[in-house]
Amino acid sequence: MNQLLIADDDTELCQLLSDYLSQEGFMVDLVHNGEDAVQQVALKPYDLLILDVMMPQKNGFEALQEIRQKTLLPVIMLTAKGEKIDRIVGLEMGADDYVAKPCDPRELVARIRAVTRRTTHPPQTEQQPISTIISINQVTLDKSNRQVELNGSEIELTSTEFDLLKLLMEHAGELVSREMISEICLGKKLQTFDRSIDMHLSNVRKKLGEFEASKLRIKTIRGNGYQYLVWPENNE
Repeated sequence: MNQLLIADDDTELCQLLSDYLSQEGFMVDLVHNGEDAVQQVALKPYDLLILDVMMPQKNGFEALQEIRQKTLLPVIMLTAKGEKIDRIVGLEMGADDYVAKPCDPRELVARIRAVTRRTTHPPQTEQQPISTIISINQVTLDKSNRQVELNGSEIELTSTEFDLLKLLMEHAGELVSREMISEICLGKKLQTFDRSIDMHLSNVRKKLGEFEASKLRIKTIRGNGYQYLVWPENNE
């Protein structure tokens, strides 16, 4: 049973979502401002945070920024309908997904399950391959513990950023379409004007940097998708 925290100053909406999510098998706590959201996340090991943008004391962006300094807890942001800039800023700051308000509880449940499904570690079985590590040009990704290292130093990625990098590295040297990324990493079909992938990819690029001077790790194939490049390493 997933433990969820909803942070929204609309108490009526909070109660509505809490009742619906409880019926779907989730355990839900409620807070009504950004400051309480930050404090509550530090007190209890939640599986996911639903975070409204416009709240008193601390808004959603301020709360997310503070939370991201301490944890990679999956976050779905609630944004005002049509406020594209809110979605972009939230994704740039490390949110995993967003839902526009007023939100359909069924859509929210689908987004929650998609995000938590990506962050749940699969059980180890005898049929699984022994090696779960991919290492390309100084980047090492361990699928079993969802960790990434760059030159031996751990890089902190959100769950969505990790899934995006994992998919690209698994298909290194190949074109990975935006449609494939959206369905596998975001758990939804690609929408024409959705910039979620671009924001998550931008975050990954910033955290990994270039392999060497002028050597990109991830190439944009305009209009089609992305390619994780494999460069020959100079061992001289």
